[in-house]
Amino acid sequence: MQFAYKAKEASGKLVEGLVEAADQKAAMARLREQRMTVIEIAQKAKKSPFFKPKVENKDIVIFSRQLSTLVSAGIPIVQGLNILESQAENPAFKTVVSALRTDIESGLSIADGMRKHPQAFTELYVSMIKAGEVGGILDTILERLSAYLEASEVLKAKVKSAMMYPTVVGGAAFFITVFLIIFIIPVFKDIFGGFGAELPFPTRVIIGISDFLRGNIVYILAIVGGGVWGVKKYLKTEKGQEKLDDISLKLPVFGILLKKVAIAKFTRTLGTLIKSGVPILQGLETVAKTAGNKIIERAIYKSRDSIKEGGRIADPLKKANIFPPMVIQMISVGEETGGLDTMLNKIADFYDQEVDTAVKGLTSMIEPLIMVVMGVVIGGIVIAMFMPMFSMSDIATK
Repeated sequence: MQFAYKAKEASGKLVEGLVEAADQKAAMARLREQRMTVIEIAQKAKKSPFFKPKVENKDIVIFSRQLSTLVSAGIPIVQGLNILESQAENPAFKTVVSALRTDIESGLSIADGMRKHPQAFTELYVSMIKAGEVGGILDTILERLSAYLEASEVLKAKVKSAMMYPTVVGGAAFFITVFLIIFIIPVFKDIFGGFGAELPFPTRVIIGISDFLRGNIVYILAIVGGGVWGVKKYLKTEKGQEKLDDISLKLPVFGILLKKVAIAKFTRTLGTLIKSGVPILQGLETVAKTAGNKIIERAIYKSRDSIKEGGRIADPLKKANIFPPMVIQMISVGEETGGLDTMLNKIADFYDQEVDTAVKGLTSMIEPLIMVVMGVVIGGIVIAMFMPMFSMSDIATK
């Protein structure tokens, strides 16, 4: 946060300016360190939320890489953060780094300082940093975090690329269809009205749909808006989110892709945490909270409870009927051999490739399917409108 201040320097000169800090108390402390006597201080008014910068994943990836290099070179963490603060291009992240440096200077641990900024550092990130601090391997942990975040971004990009094409083309087809029905068909209706003969059945159907939409557009928009609002409200509930996640995993085509993405994310995250020295129970709790799917989250919590009672991770995961037998077997072997982190990362590598293959297959399958649907819908409308033209001479003589 930024604070505007008026203060007196040691020489007695009155100065005004801005200072970045986590809160007003920290801002005043920073000014006192510069031997200033604070007269007035207040948080700077925020700009419009529509243009408010956000912390991006790429900011965290670059930060982790750079901080790892600085710590490996023996540079103190506070000095390293000071360097990274001056280099940060994103104003939102610059503020976070500044506040983090101030907190560490005041005696907080790095993990506790990061925990105060959930918009930038996830629970998983904080847990690994804490393990790095305790184990004295902060530079190694930061390197692993960078690799993990980069792999996660690649996985996310693959899913986005699979969803982008059908979303854009499907949206374009929808708006073209609506435009034809609401604005173009009424023109043809006026033309056909002078023929004085019964129009072909497909033409009458299209004109009927157009008349209905134009006559009830306000009610339709109200119903659609109310429906969207109601669904969004329902999905914010625990039951609604769980229902959506359950349905998404069972979808004929996209469900398989989403399941592979979830498995890759689960195994990569848990493997990275265990390898970084995070206790297994804490690791499972962190993975569950960052799973992004209530069904998988529930299965992970059951695994955590199983370990508490002296059981194994694999058994509850098998009962969830989400994870394929190969994944269960590899996790089981990893538990028995003591190489669970290695096995989890191998599973993650395998499923990263599976996601890549699934994305390519999905794209190649969806492209012709969308073209067929667009051809049938838009082509059907065009043909229905031109059918009377084909028999215009017969209609006009009647």
